[in-house]
Amino acid sequence: MPSTHPTHLSFARAPVLVLGLLSAFVLAGCGSTSRRVSYEPEAFGSTTTHTRDYEATEAQTCEAARRALLSQGYMITAANTDLVTGRKSFQPAAEVHVEVEFRVVCARENTRGGKASKSTVAFATALQDRYGIKKVNNSASLGVGAIGSLSLPFSSSDDAMVKVASETLTDERFYDRFFALLDRFLDGPEGEEEAGAPAETPVASPPAAVPAVTYPVSSSPNRG
Repeated sequence: MPSTHPTHLSFARAPVLVLGLLSAFVLAGCGSTSRRVSYEPEAFGSTTTHTRDYEATEAQTCEAARRALLSQGYMITAANTDLVTGRKSFQPAAEVHVEVEFRVVCARENTRGGKASKSTVAFATALQDRYGIKKVNNSASLGVGAIGSLSLPFSSSDDAMVKVASETLTDERFYDRFFALLDRFLDGPEGEEEAGAPAETPVASPPAAVPAVTYPVSSSPNRG
């Protein structure tokens, strides 16, 4: 009488082999079809976010930018006729420190025909650096002349600020507010001069000449 055990074992092993093959195919597929992240940082489609035109010279525009940054608490790190930079610190959270570096470049507008232009283009860019607190462990060691350095089971931790992110600000509303403030300071000196100029005192006209009054003189008798 023939035995049927080998056939039964072969049918029992078939699902296990199929599952193993499927798992191998899935792993191979995951390893070969990794997702690619498309990163396009620049579109170069808009030129109005970081730029404004002003009917002023380079020196006047950058001076207005310097005053605008000073009025908002920025510490000026560089200032000349065509470049102004300032820095300001923020602390939005207990263990988060943010620094914003603002840079303004003033460039004379190009002209055609050789005519001098008074128009200036102001380019503004703000860079935001974010810092976080990192714990730094320091182990204590004791130097022994005969043995060398001996590590002791004592340690201390210090807090250090570490840069965790750096980003150029691209919010249009942020730059709109700055350029509006720059425009106010650009128009301010003329208004202040007009308002602070002393009023002219009217000069009184000289009085009209009064005609001289003459009186008749009686003639004296001749005694000759």
